[in-house]
Amino acid sequence: MEGDTVTPDAGEGKASEVLALAKVVARLRAEVVDLESGASMTAVLERAKGVVMAQAGMSADAAYQLLMDRAEQRRRTLLEECWITLGRVGSAAPGPAPVTTAPAGPPEENPSPFDAGRYLVGGPPPAGDRTAPLARLAHGLAHARPPDDVAELLRSTLSETEGVDAVMIYTVTEGRSLELVGRAGIDDALAEQWSHVPPLAGVAPLEAADLQEAVWLEEPERDAARHLLIGDPPGQWPSRAWIPVPGTAPRTTVVGFLRTVPGPFDPRTRTLLRRAVRLCGGPLREDRRPRGAHAPQEEDVRAVQTVFDAMSGAAALLTPLRTDTGEVEDYLIEAATREAVDVAGRQGKELVGRRILETYPTVAGTSLWDGYLETLATGTVYEGAPFTYVEVSAGVQEKSVYSVRASRLGGRLVVSWVRHDTSARENRRLADMQRLGNLGWASWNLVTDIITWSDQVYVVFDRDPALGPMPLEELPRHLVAEDLPRLAAAVQRLLGDGRPIDQPFRITTARGVRHLRIVAEAQRDTDGAPIEVHGFFQDLSAQRDAELALLESERHNLVQRGMLKAERALGARLQDTLLPIPEQSLELAGLCVDVAYVPADRGLNVGGDWYSAIELPDGSALFVVGDVAGHGLAAVGTMAQLRFTAKGMTITGSALPDVLGRLNALLLHTATDERGATATMVMGRYRPWDHRLTWVRAGHPPPLLVRGGEASFLSQPAGCLLGAEPGARYGEAEVELLPGDHLLLYTDGLVEEPGEDLSVGLDRLAARALGLLRGSRDAMLSRPLAAMGPGNRDDICVLDLHLP
Repeated sequence: MEGDTVTPDAGEGKASEVLALAKVVARLRAEVVDLESGASMTAVLERAKGVVMAQAGMSADAAYQLLMDRAEQRRRTLLEECWITLGRVGSAAPGPAPVTTAPAGPPEENPSPFDAGRYLVGGPPPAGDRTAPLARLAHGLAHARPPDDVAELLRSTLSETEGVDAVMIYTVTEGRSLELVGRAGIDDALAEQWSHVPPLAGVAPLEAADLQEAVWLEEPERDAARHLLIGDPPGQWPSRAWIPVPGTAPRTTVVGFLRTVPGPFDPRTRTLLRRAVRLCGGPLREDRRPRGAHAPQEEDVRAVQTVFDAMSGAAALLTPLRTDTGEVEDYLIEAATREAVDVAGRQGKELVGRRILETYPTVAGTSLWDGYLETLATGTVYEGAPFTYVEVSAGVQEKSVYSVRASRLGGRLVVSWVRHDTSARENRRLADMQRLGNLGWASWNLVTDIITWSDQVYVVFDRDPALGPMPLEELPRHLVAEDLPRLAAAVQRLLGDGRPIDQPFRITTARGVRHLRIVAEAQRDTDGAPIEVHGFFQDLSAQRDAELALLESERHNLVQRGMLKAERALGARLQDTLLPIPEQSLELAGLCVDVAYVPADRGLNVGGDWYSAIELPDGSALFVVGDVAGHGLAAVGTMAQLRFTAKGMTITGSALPDVLGRLNALLLHTATDERGATATMVMGRYRPWDHRLTWVRAGHPPPLLVRGGEASFLSQPAGCLLGAEPGARYGEAEVELLPGDHLLLYTDGLVEEPGEDLSVGLDRLAARALGLLRGSRDAMLSRPLAAMGPGNRDDICVLDLHLP
C-alpha cells in the first residue's frame, strides 16, 4: 500500500476507509513476517535442542537454557547458536574442524537401509568438513540481497564440503518460462545462452516448480536422455540438483546446484541443500514486480491466507454476496486454513472460491446465519453455543456438534469452528477399519526415535505387545530372505528420499509365513527433510492363500481338461470303429432299415448309445438298440462288450431272453466300480418267412408301431435294467409286421426332457411320426425324428424297420 495517495477531491469517508484498510494490510504483513520468522526459528531451535538433549542427556528445558547461555556468552543470537550447534553435530571434538581443500575421497560403504541411526535427525554426518555451512550462510545473508549475491554466497559456502561449482537461480513467469535472475560460477556467455528458457518438456527446474519437490540429476547419460540439461554438457557437472524455494507463489523461484562431484547426493547432502535454499527464502521471496500490480483487496486476501497457512484449526475468510437490494444472500470463501473441511470432504484451499451454501447447505436461516449477519452489521464478535449439524455421508445421516466464532475484518468475516465429537467417532471408525481389514497403523518420529504401533499391528506381526514396537534393525531377522532386497530398497526410498511406498513382503512367525503389505509416507519439515513416518501394515495372508488355492485349482482344471479331451478323442475313435455308419439305409430280410445316430453336444464326453443290425445264418435279421449308463471310455467299453456278446450269442442260436440274462450276469460279474455298470436294451429277431418279430427288452422304452394312420407302443414284456439285479428274468413278446408298417427302436435321448414326464415325450414321438408319414407311407423316419430331438442333450439312436 506504500505510495497510495488520496485525491484532494475525495470525500473524508473514503479517505478514512483507505487509511483503515492500509493499516489492516500493514498489520497483517507484519504478522506474516513475524509468523514466518517464528516458524523458521522454531524449526531450527527444536533441532538444536534435540541435538543437545542427545549429546548431554538432559531435558528439553535444560537444553534450551544451555543454548541461551552459550549464545549470551559468545555474543551471538540464539538462531546463530542453533545453526552452529547443528553444524558441529558429529565432529570429533568441540571447536572448528580442520578445513579440507582436496576433494573428498570415495565415501565409505553405505550402512544397511535397516540401520535406523542413519535416518534420525541429528545423526552423525559423513566424513568431511561440514561444521557450520548453514551458520556461515546465515551470516552472509545479512548482507546479500540481490539474487546474484545469494548465488555467490551459496556457491562459496557449499563448494568445499559439497563440491558445488556453480549456482543458477531461476524464476518461473506466468507463462511458465524460466528467467535467470541470479548466477555464480557461470560465465557471461553461458548466462546469456540460458538467460531465458521457454516452457519446454523435460526442463528440470520447471518440473521442480510444478511438483514443489527437488529434482536430483545424478546419472549423466540417463539424465541427458530425459531432461534438457541447463548449463553445459554433463561432463563438466556430472550431478545437479534443482530445488524450489518454498512459499514463493505466484512467482516460483528454483535454485540449481551444479556439482563437480559425480554420483548421487547422499541423504545428508540433500537435507543440507534443502535447508540452504530454505534459509535463502527471505531474499529470494522479495516481490520485484512494480508496485500496485495487485488491487488492495487481493493483497488483503493474500495476507490473510498467509496467516491461515501458519495456523492450526479450522477457519475461513468470508466475503458477503449481496443482492441488488443490499441483502446478504450468501458468502464467498476467499481464504481457508488447511484443517477446514466441508461436508463433501473438500479441504483447505479446495474451498476457496466456493460459497457457504455450497459447502454447508443447511445453515441458511439458522441462528448461525443470523449471527453472521449481526457481526457483519455491528462488528460484535459472534460466539455461538454448541449446536448440532446434520450432514449426509454416503446416504446416511450423521450428527456432529460444532462451536463457531465469527469476527468482522473490514467488510468480511473471519470464521473459525471446532468440531467436538470428531475424536470418539473417528477412533471407533479407525478401530473397526483395522479389525475388518486386518491392518494397523504405525508411526516413527525421526527426531525423538519413538515408534508407535496400534494394537492391530501386533496381531499382524504375531508379536507380544509386551515387547513393544519392533525396531527397524530387527525387521530383517523376520523377513523371508528373497524379500530382503526389495524391502530394503523401499525403506531407502521412504526414509532416505522421503518418497511414499506401497510394498508387499513376507515374514516368518511361529504360525508360519505371513504375507504383509506396508503403505507409508514421510512427513517432511519446512526444509523438505523427513522427520516422521506414518503408514499402515496389512496382513494379506488370507488373500494370498486364496490366490494360491485358486491358482492350484486352475492348474488342476487344466490338467483334468486335457485328460478329458484325450479321453474323448480316444472314446470317439473307439465309437467310430465299433459303430456302423451314423446314417445309413439298408435292406435286411426283406425290411427297409433306416438308421440315424446323433451324438450329444456335451463337449468332452462320449456317450454309450449303440445299435446293431445284422443278418443271421438262417436268413432272419437281428436288430438291437442299447444305452449304457454314463459317458466316457468306461461307457464305450461296456457298449462294445454288450454289442459283440449279444451278436455272438444270437448267432450261435441262443434265445433272446437267455441272451439278456447272460448279459445281465456279465455286467454284474465284470463291474469294476462299486456302483456297477448298467444298461438298457431292446432286441428283436425278424423272420421274413412269416413276417413276425420276436423281441425282448431290459428297462428300455417300448418300440413304436405306426400302422394305417395310427401310432401305438407295443406292450412290454418283463425285463429290468441290465446289471441291476442278479438272476433277473426276461420275458419275450411277438408282433406281426404288415406291409406299410413302421416299427421304431430308439434310445431315451429321443423322448426325454429334463423335468418332463416320460409319457409326454412318448406322445410327442408318436405325433411326430404320424405327421411325417401323412405325405408318404414309405417315407423313412429315423433321420427326421433324430433331427427333431429335444435339445441334443443326450445321444440319440433310432432304427426304423419298414416293411414295404
